[in-house]
Amino acid sequence: MAISQYALFTLFLFLVLLSEHLAGAEPTAAAVTARHHPIPTPTDVNFIKSTCMATRYPALCVRSLSGYAAAIRRNDRHLAQAALLVSLSRARSSDSFFSRLARSRGLGPWDHRAVRDCVENLRDTVDQLAQSMRELGRAGREAGQDFEWHMSNVQTWVSAALTDEDTCMDGFSGHAYGNKRLKAVVRRRVVGVAQVTSNALALVNRFASKHRVMGEP
Repeated sequence: MAISQYALFTLFLFLVLLSEHLAGAEPTAAAVTARHHPIPTPTDVNFIKSTCMATRYPALCVRSLSGYAAAIRRNDRHLAQAALLVSLSRARSSDSFFSRLARSRGLGPWDHRAVRDCVENLRDTVDQLAQSMRELGRAGREAGQDFEWHMSNVQTWVSAALTDEDTCMDGFSGHAYGNKRLKAVVRRRVVGVAQVTSNALALVNRFASKHRVMGEP
């Protein structure tokens, strides 16, 4: 039953994110309710607001996850899943953007190398976040060593994704060469991915700690 609920929850979030990606929009509460899903209660929204205080970027956390309050329903695992999926969606969007940028003409040799390095790092990020999503699903209602094994993998992969994002930004900092406007665009894109990934890691860690203490899913 736990696997079935996880699959339905993930499919729901994926469809919402996909439709918003195709429309070029950020996740919104309207996008959720428009698909005839239950309207979130104030308690659902307050749960996200209070939990997001444990993240490094609480305002961004609330903004990016409040639209999924009706699906999350005050469930720490669902909240962590939603945060990972938001991070994965943004990483994929940035990977696509940088891939197109790398194929464009007019980039100098230094800029082209830096962009290509970013593409490789972001693809690693996408892989790691996708693995984390699957592993968090496998954790399900596991307990003891099985739970610890799955959650250790999730935490390791999300941390590695953050490292890859930082490496991408490092490639555009501390150099006198390259297009300054390009650097600003890259930084804005990658910082956005890094911030939601940082928040996702904080929510994953919170879920893991709470599960260990209380034995809750």
